[in-house]
Amino acid sequence: MARTIHAFDGNEIVRAWVEIAPDPAPDQGGCAIGVGTWHTADLPSESDIQAAARHIEIDRELAELTARLDREQRVIAVDTRAADLRQLAEKMRSQPAVQWSELVAFPGLEHRLPLHWRLLDGATCRIDGSAREWTATIVPLGEPTPGSAGFELFLVAQTPLPTQTAPSQSEVSETPIPAIFGQELTPALRQPITRIIANAETIRAKLAGPLAEEYSAYAADIASAGQHLLSLIEDLSDLEVVESDRFSTAPDSIDLADVVRRASGILGVRAQERGINIVPLDQDAHLPATGEFRRVLQILLNLLGNAIRYSPEGSRITLSLSQADGMAQVAVMDEGPGLTEEQIASVFGKFERLGRSDDGGSGLGLYISRRLARAMGGDLIAESAPGQGAMFILSIPARDEP
Repeated sequence: MARTIHAFDGNEIVRAWVEIAPDPAPDQGGCAIGVGTWHTADLPSESDIQAAARHIEIDRELAELTARLDREQRVIAVDTRAADLRQLAEKMRSQPAVQWSELVAFPGLEHRLPLHWRLLDGATCRIDGSAREWTATIVPLGEPTPGSAGFELFLVAQTPLPTQTAPSQSEVSETPIPAIFGQELTPALRQPITRIIANAETIRAKLAGPLAEEYSAYAADIASAGQHLLSLIEDLSDLEVVESDRFSTAPDSIDLADVVRRASGILGVRAQERGINIVPLDQDAHLPATGEFRRVLQILLNLLGNAIRYSPEGSRITLSLSQADGMAQVAVMDEGPGLTEEQIASVFGKFERLGRSDDGGSGLGLYISRRLARAMGGDLIAESAPGQGAMFILSIPARDEP
């Protein structure tokens, strides 16, 4: 046996050529090991920018409350599925003129509010209605001045949510169908699965030290499987939400063009990895509309993700905006195999994957997306023909310029 080996001595990477041969004396039953042409190299360090981006992505996955803030750190939109954060979320929604930091407590922080976002990033806070400690992660948006376009807020718990007691009789009567995934399983499963994904990605990227390629590939498989499982859980949770009789959206004034640019930016790297070009919107384009920001973004991420999944390498995905009959519209067009009339008729069905059993999807994305679009007073339709790609058109109510 002869091959190159890689080792790590705590400070440097060691590469060497190793040859192993049976001992010339048959009765000895041993072997001779020869090591040659070895050399050392410094362990490549992760840049500050790469480390910061990785920590933000991990916190984004682990967050049990996410919020979009304006430049003054006032809440524009908030989302949480954690039972002990509902009180905070309601306060944020009912007091949009108040900075989020005034609604929580920062033990040991002696500065007077309001504080610069850099002082709040990474701070530990306590929240009324929750026995857990939370860490705030604040991501500034906008260039060249960070925060000029607002912020993203993530609250990450230091400990999992304790096992919840059985709901009271009044809670049972208010919810005819038990919210199994949304209220119980999703919060319990999301945190351990996201930690598995984060650790697997750390191993895959060899951030903890050198590793044989086959083990890096194993870690990539673990991360991919974890992402698939997490997506399935999120889809089932969303399905439970949109099919509830009490489901409604929180309409707000949004710029549909801005949401489209954010969705294409989030999935741009995935498209590049597959050799697919997402044709960007004009930077000056804007289209005022009325809809819930995170729900519109969720729909567009699903449409773009599907377009990337089914588009051939070297193709393009085109995004276009339009307005007609009081509706603001965005079309996502790919150059994939297209859909037949029968497929178009069934593509928005529950658990419909058009016969694709190995595409990694749950078959719920388009079903949920259409339910969300209609809940916002709009719709989601498909137009296609075999061999001519597919076009999905999202429409939501347009809004007049102020």
